[in-house]
Amino acid sequence: MNSPQQVDIKSEIMTMPSWLRRPIGKASEISTVQRIIKQRQIHTICEEGRCPNRGECYAQKTATFLLMGPTCTRACAFCQVDKGHAPMALDGEEPQKVAESVRLLGLRYVVLTSVARDDLADGGAGHFVRTMETIRQMNPDTQIEVLTSDFWGGGGVAVQRHSLAMIIQAQPACFNHNVETVGRLTPTVRRGAKYERSLAVLATVKELNDQLPTKSGVMVGHGETMEELIETMADLRSVKCDRLTIGQYMRPSLDHLPVKKYWTPAEFTELGNIAKEMGFNHVRSGPLVRSSYHAGEE
Repeated sequence: MNSPQQVDIKSEIMTMPSWLRRPIGKASEISTVQRIIKQRQIHTICEEGRCPNRGECYAQKTATFLLMGPTCTRACAFCQVDKGHAPMALDGEEPQKVAESVRLLGLRYVVLTSVARDDLADGGAGHFVRTMETIRQMNPDTQIEVLTSDFWGGGGVAVQRHSLAMIIQAQPACFNHNVETVGRLTPTVRRGAKYERSLAVLATVKELNDQLPTKSGVMVGHGETMEELIETMADLRSVKCDRLTIGQYMRPSLDHLPVKKYWTPAEFTELGNIAKEMGFNHVRSGPLVRSSYHAGEE
């Protein structure tokens, strides 16, 4: 007999719109990536976050590696990544393991992201840099995008700026930091983060290197309005953010925030067109779009 929670999960899946249902991709491509990362005890956000696009991205020789362990020091209410207990000590061999995986998988474009590591003095910026350097030593033709936290572990603006400068000096192909949601909903959706702080991260990156493309992402479905989304896009453009992804929030489990609305494909097209009119030079807007979706095409 099914438990009430199992019934609730099945009911939620059944009410999901048809446009959010898609094949997961070729099992052979997914299993190859899973085998290589498990052998090396490393992580990808593709797997940890159960991304619906992972099969497609793997086929396009793109993957997003999750650095510094699978446990986050924050407790965002939308995120599938593990949280709620002490994070792992940094693995000094992780940069080498990731670089080897990039080579074995023949990846042309790599996105490096991480859990928030507020327990580290630099928020993990040095680990990002070491991983980038090691990837390039073994894979000189592979481009690297970074998707970072806000590096705000209590050290203040000066420490945060130093962490950002370290990564910028390592010359990523793109610097991505997600605002995730509109300002009004940030305290509920992104516990431990602040909307204005995220905008400041993107502004600081442009101050340090105005030639480096910056990118941010927004999830819809938490109860935001079209007007609030347009305001958020305007805020991102005010700090010279170049690229934008917009996707549908999909509840990972009943322990996470419920979906307030499933935005339609037509509404995503409208949002994408508004973003392009505002001046974003690369826009991905669709129900299944995630931060790294088609990143290598940019």
